[in-house]
Amino acid sequence: MRLVCWNVNGLRAAHRKGFLDFMGRDGADVLCVQEAKARIEDLPQELVRPPGYRFYLASPERDEDRGWSGVGLYTKKRPRKVEYGLGEDEFDGEGRAILAHYPDFVLMNIYFPNGKASRERLDFKLGFYAAFLRKAQSLMAEGRQLVVCGDVNTAHKEIDLARPRENSKVSGFLPQEREWLDRFVGAGLIDTFREVDPSPGRYSWWDIKTRARERNVGWRIDYFYITAGLRPRLKDAFILDQVQGSDHCPVGIVLS
Repeated sequence: MRLVCWNVNGLRAAHRKGFLDFMGRDGADVLCVQEAKARIEDLPQELVRPPGYRFYLASPERDEDRGWSGVGLYTKKRPRKVEYGLGEDEFDGEGRAILAHYPDFVLMNIYFPNGKASRERLDFKLGFYAAFLRKAQSLMAEGRQLVVCGDVNTAHKEIDLARPRENSKVSGFLPQEREWLDRFVGAGLIDTFREVDPSPGRYSWWDIKTRARERNVGWRIDYFYITAGLRPRLKDAFILDQVQGSDHCPVGIVLS
């Protein structure tokens, strides 16, 4: 089972840049997108009903949030159940989470907040991390295995960004943000890419304004986590850094 995750920086914009061609070439069984920036009625039918896939979309409740949030799920296999949000009203209004229940695991497709805009947004981000972990732990307590993917908006270790020292006081690499990723791992969530590839210089986001992608001055902020029960089934984890169309590139895993 091939699962791919991509912050598309606008699903309609990605469509104009060949999103459906990528989907056809890659052939993922599940393709999760973040930062969809649309409601279902905004999207052309070829994005809503691509051949062979079912599509689910979580959109922001407020019109003013439509330009930057939202997560979508394309899946070949119909989930047993789909949930929208984490079950906490404070964090569910921005369309940041879809949970798809499959027989062997629950897939959590999450667009974690960015904390750079203000102290209030950083506090919201940290609160969202806590709400996510509560939901994940409640599912694990029920005996469910988890696949968690999305734009986490934090680089975990120094190896996960090109310039850690220069960014040590920037949201996305603050100690209190990185500590939350320590908590994820401590709760039993495995960073799949680091299970497969320990090398530096592997990133999933680059700043467009500074043309950082050309110089590979990037951050690894897009992740797939799995619970320990799925570790024997992990066959590959990858970053598709040659795929264009967004300031992020797709990341993915293969499960047997």
